[in-house]
Amino acid sequence: MTQNELNALRHAAEGSLLFHNGLWGTPAGYRWAAPDGSSAGQVPQWECETLDLLERRRLIAIRPATGARDVPVVATAAGIRLLSTLDLQIAA
Repeated sequence: MTQNELNALRHAAEGSLLFHNGLWGTPAGYRWAAPDGSSAGQVPQWECETLDLLERRRLIAIRPATGARDVPVVATAAGIRLLSTLDLQIAA
């Protein structure tokens, strides 16, 4: 796992990311989450590409929802296990 992938996975695990589905007239994509859960700006393109890769690997998931609201991006159980393993290796 690259450092960029690790950082993006940590962002998802920390609850720092939302996904905008494009229903508000702006492009679909990842957004930073503000402390109150609202959108706090667009995630850079390179991290969006990394997040897409992590989703394909099933290390993160976009919580399904109806309507136009932004939804949380979360680390899956596999993503959390991977983070725990990597953190243990770094600490050793």
